[in-house]
Amino acid sequence: MLSMTGYGKGVAKTDGIELTVEVKSVNNRFLDLAIKSPRIFLAQEDHIRSVVREHISRGHVDVFVSYTDKREKEKTLSVDLNIARGYYRAAEALREAFPDLKDDVSLSFYLRLPDVVRTEENGGADEALTRALDAALKEALVSHAAMRRTEGERLKADLLARMQTIEALTRKIAVRAPLVAEEYRKKLTERIQEYLAGKADETRILTEAAVFADKCNIDEELTRLTSHAKAFREICTAEQVGRKLDFLVQEFNRECNTICSKSNDQSVTALALEMKNEIEKVREQIQNLE
Repeated sequence: MLSMTGYGKGVAKTDGIELTVEVKSVNNRFLDLAIKSPRIFLAQEDHIRSVVREHISRGHVDVFVSYTDKREKEKTLSVDLNIARGYYRAAEALREAFPDLKDDVSLSFYLRLPDVVRTEENGGADEALTRALDAALKEALVSHAAMRRTEGERLKADLLARMQTIEALTRKIAVRAPLVAEEYRKKLTERIQEYLAGKADETRILTEAAVFADKCNIDEELTRLTSHAKAFREICTAEQVGRKLDFLVQEFNRECNTICSKSNDQSVTALALEMKNEIEKVREQIQNLE
């Protein structure tokens, strides 16, 4: 069982390259992937998405890529003439406003101004950077999966404990349910005999009790709850279970609501409401699962 919340980090160091990939994920209904990397890796973003999808199917996932490259590589210097002209016009304006200022502007002065000269690496990521990216990404995803699996096992233990509580409540309701109709028959007999001075029609009492028992019968609901609990435990043995368990919890809620609506007994209603509370806690936890 895997949680959708996790963090993983991978580092690749080789031949003057140090590249780091960090993967962070939180809950989301679908896979929402965001990549934050230097422009040099723009062409690799589709590849990054493809690799991440092989490991993660749900959640909001952020992938951060950073690197330092100390290799000697050919670089291109580009001059931004628009910025240089802006500096020049600003200098002319100052000269006109303050004619007494000494003019020490030279070519080297402009070369030192911010953003006038920019350094650009030729082309995109080369083969060495691409290999480092793949290695760091794989390591980050393995680390990320390990953390999600650890968190998933913790959630699994909590879910199974709550399912045990739901099963215990189901058994308590199953014990109490058959007694409801019998108690109703006894009360009905006592009231009719009281009104009719002991001359009650036993056949009519039994008919009324049978109708009541049929209306409040919850045997099918209890059977389905037991079946759902068994299916829940079987699903929990897999890794990607979020969607299946989410659907199953809806079925739990449906059966529990039916029991509440059919029940004409305070004890059964109280047990069913307690079960609904546990089911809601299970539903909340399932939102964290992939």
